[in-house]
Formats: sequence, structure tokens, C-alpha cells
Amino acid sequence: MPRVTIDAELKAKCPRVALACATAEVSTGETPEGLGAELRVCEEKVLKLAEPKSVLEAAAILATRAGYKALGKDPARYRGSAEALLRRVIAGKGLPRINNVVDVINLVSVESRLPVGLYDLAHVQGDILFRAGRAGETYKGIGKYDLNLEGLPVFCDAAGPHGSPTSDSERTMVTLGTKRVIAILISFGGAEPLQRWGQQMTELLQKYASGQNIQVEITN
Repeated sequence: MPRVTIDAELKAKCPRVALACATAEVSTGETPEGLGAELRVCEEKVLKLAEPKSVLEAAAILATRAGYKALGKDPARYRGSAEALLRRVIAGKGLPRINNVVDVINLVSVESRLPVGLYDLAHVQGDILFRAGRAGETYKGIGKYDLNLEGLPVFCDAAGPHGSPTSDSERTMVTLGTKRVIAILISFGGAEPLQRWGQQMTELLQKYASGQNIQVEITN
């Protein structure tokens, strides 16, 4: 597992930030029927609420927004991935179906209300630092334009930024050829929920992606 650390300057601005980092060997493939069914149940659970938009006021969502504000990024313009996925569900667009590994991570993100970064370890260079993006830093987000990383919380390896709670980069994205991953749950509201959701992520990767040799470590 790459060593994952939190930058002292980011920690000073977001003192409750904590990460759960899971590495796993996986068999990446199409979304299996059982996982598709779990994604539909998750979508329906949100849509059947008396007021579906109330999920956007969950404590974990509010903590992510507060973390972005503390770093100087507008949380209405740059949303955490859990909030973005929930907004898709509320709008009737449903959760995307990408592949079994990505879909497991999206399911955990929506249920936990926490952003999750997902990276192909074959393309991660060395250890990973969670810090605020610097002026002039950008990368091409997955299926998106170049993302302005200044003030955004980002994951960086020896080659530079490669992921954030808003959108990960194409450089380290998971594809059908991916065999080893690191998934990082990001909580701006403290470490308390991370063990539970790290365990759920482990079980789902085992069930739907033949996950093996899974290790979870909490960093705060």
C-alpha cells in the first residue's frame, strides 16, 4: 500500500479531516446483475423519501462543503462526489453504470454520503499526499474538462495531483484492465464513520469484484 498522509496545512484548516484507505486486488469487469440491483435499491431509497433533497443536508455532506469553504473553494461550484451523485439520483438520472469496481465505490459513496477517490495502483507513482491544490495546477478529470485545482483538496503522488473528492484524473482512473486499486474514503467530519464504510467497501469488492488481499487503514 502506498503511504497516504494528510498535509499539515490542510489539517490546520480542516482539523477533523480523516481518510480510510483500502487497497485491493480486483477483477474489473462489467456491472453484475446483483450489483445493478443494489444500485437500484439505493436510488429508490432516496427517491422514496418524503423530501429527497433532504439528503443534501446530511452531516457528511455539510462537513464536505465546510471543508471546501475552509480551503477557499466554492462548494456550490465544486461539489464533493457524494453530493454530485445524490443530485443525479434526485434529478431522476440514476447512478452511472461504469464497471463493477467503480460502481461499488459509487454505491458506498452515496450510502455513506462521503466522497471516495478510486485509483489504479499501476498508475500511482509512490506515496500519496492529501493537500490543497496550488495555483496553476490542473488535470483532466474523468470525462470532463481540465479541472482548476487551486484550493481544491487533492491527492498527489510523485507525478503530481491525480485525484480529489470532486473528480479524479484520467491518469489514474480504473479501467477494465485494472488489477490493483486504492480507494480512499474522505471524511471532513471526523474518523468515526470510516471503519463502518471501509468494512462495507471491503465486503462489496469481495462480492462483486473478486476482491482479495484487502487492507484498510485509517489516517487522521
